Amino acid sequence: MKFAERMERLGTETAFEMLAKAKALEAEGKEVIHLEIGEPDFDTPRNIVEAAVRALREGYTHYGPAPGLPELREAIAQDASKRRNIQVGPENVVVTPGAKPIMFFSILACVDEGEEVIYPNPGFPIYESVINFINAKPVPIRLREDREFSFDVDELASLITDKTRMIILNSPHNPTGGVLSRGDLEAIADMVRGRDIWILSDEVYKDILYEGDFLSIASLPDMTEQTIILDGFSKTYAMTGWRLGYGVMPVPLAEKIARLMVNSNSCTATFIQKAGVEALTGPQDEARRMAEEFRRRRDVIVDGLNQIDGISCLRPHGAFYVFPNVTGIPMSTTELENFLLYEAGVASLSGTAFGAYGEGYLRFSYANSVENIQKALDRMAEALKKVRK
Repeated sequence: MKFAERMERLGTETAFEMLAKAKALEAEGKEVIHLEIGEPDFDTPRNIVEAAVRALREGYTHYGPAPGLPELREAIAQDASKRRNIQVGPENVVVTPGAKPIMFFSILACVDEGEEVIYPNPGFPIYESVINFINAKPVPIRLREDREFSFDVDELASLITDKTRMIILNSPHNPTGGVLSRGDLEAIADMVRGRDIWILSDEVYKDILYEGDFLSIASLPDMTEQTIILDGFSKTYAMTGWRLGYGVMPVPLAEKIARLMVNSNSCTATFIQKAGVEALTGPQDEARRMAEEFRRRRDVIVDGLNQIDGISCLRPHGAFYVFPNVTGIPMSTTELENFLLYEAGVASLSGTAFGAYGEGYLRFSYANSVENIQKALDRMAEALKKVRK
C-alpha cells in the first residue's frame, strides 16, 4: 500500500530510539545508566497527584472545552502575566496534551509551504521535523560553543529574508543548557518587531535556571502580539507522562489553534487539567527543591566530565543537560554514543541527534541521581582508556 509522501519528511526523537536500545540491553541482564532521556527522575509532587485523584472522583472524566478548562486557562494566564511581566488573559491560552502540539499547531497555522522558519541547531529535533513535514524551508542557525551555546545575532539578521515567517527560540536550551541573554533577546526583538514574523518561544525549562531571573522575549516592548509562548508541566513538576502543555499567544491565533485541537484531540483530559490548576496555584516547594537538586547534579557531571581526557564541558546555565565537546576522542559522536552504551553501560545521545552542528558533542541528561551520575562518569573514564591505548 502507498503512503503519503509527506511521511518521508517527518523525523523522530533519537532519544526514544536510544532508550529502546538501552532497554533491550537491560532485558539481557546488563545494567545501563540512563543519561539519554530528558525526563526528571522525581515523582510528581503529592498535592498534584491528589488533585487528579480528587478530580476523577468528582466526575472530571468527560469532554471539556477544546482550548482548555476555564479555571486552568485562568491560572495559566495569571501565572504567565506575573512571571513574565506581560498582560494576558485566559482568551490567550490554549491547553494541549503535552507541549509538542503547540509547536506543531503553531507552525501549521502560521507558516505556508515554501516559507522559511529559522530554528536553533543543535536543537530539539522536532522543530526541523515539523518544518519539513509542512513543506516549509528549515533554516538552521548555529549555536556556538564559544558563545556558551548562544548564537550570533548578526548571523541571525543575515538569515532573515522576505520569506521568513517564524523564528524559534529555546531558552534555557535543549540540548546545550544555554540561555539567551537580555541583550540577545532585545536584539532579536528589534529585528522582527512590526514585521510579519512570528517568534515561537519554547520556554519549557524556564523554572530550571541557575543564575539570574528568567526573561521571555514576550515581555519586551510590543512583542506579546508577535510571540507564541510554548510551555508545559513536564519539566517543572515532573509530569512527563501526564501530557499537559499550553501555549500563550494573541487571541486570533489562539482561536485557530483551538480549531486544530477540535480537529485532532477534541480536548485535553479534564482530570489532568485539574491537576494542572493545583500545580500552578498550590505549594511550589517541591518544584524549587527539584531545581536545586538539578544544580547539584549539574556540578557533579560537569566537574567529572572535565576530568576525562578528550572531553571538555561548559557549565550550563539552565535545563538539565550537558553538551560536552568530545572532539578529543578519536571516533565520531555516533560511534562514541554506541561505544559508551555497549562498553560502559551508559546511555547518551550523539550531538547529531539534534542537528548537523551537533557533530563533535554528546548530550547527557543529568535527570538521574548523583550516585548514578558518578557511577556513569567512572565507567566512561575506564572504558575510554581503551580508546587511547
